[in-house]
Amino acid sequence: MTTTTTTAPATAHGEVRVTTFGYLHGAPPADAHIVLDLRHHSRAPHAVRGLRNLTAADAEVRAAVLATPGIRPLIDATAAAALAYLDGPPAGPVTVAVGCAGGRQRAATVGAVLAAVLADLGIPVTLAHRDIGKAVVQR
Repeated sequence: MTTTTTTAPATAHGEVRVTTFGYLHGAPPADAHIVLDLRHHSRAPHAVRGLRNLTAADAEVRAAVLATPGIRPLIDATAAAALAYLDGPPAGPVTVAVGCAGGRQRAATVGAVLAAVLADLGIPVTLAHRDIGKAVVQR
């Protein structure tokens, strides 16, 4: 698992933990407050020749995922939902789970962008890619 902590200035808000994962490697984290299922609502770079073996660490994959119509508004809406949870009674970190089939491309890209959006708003964020290092799933 790859974990990144995005530092942000201290705020009155709590922390958000973003975990990306692949449904074909297991269920979303049980403690997730918000779960995004990207399996059917975003372009799958896995299906594009030349992108199958790449991950969200590769610019071509990120570009393909972020070109999906509606993906950026979904990221913004998810950030707003996380902020709404943070505005409620303090109950520890808010966990957002972002999943796709394998967890290497769509989920990892959207999770990283979501973490960056939240950090830009001054929210402390931890980003963990649960399945990005696993083998490509043959479908």
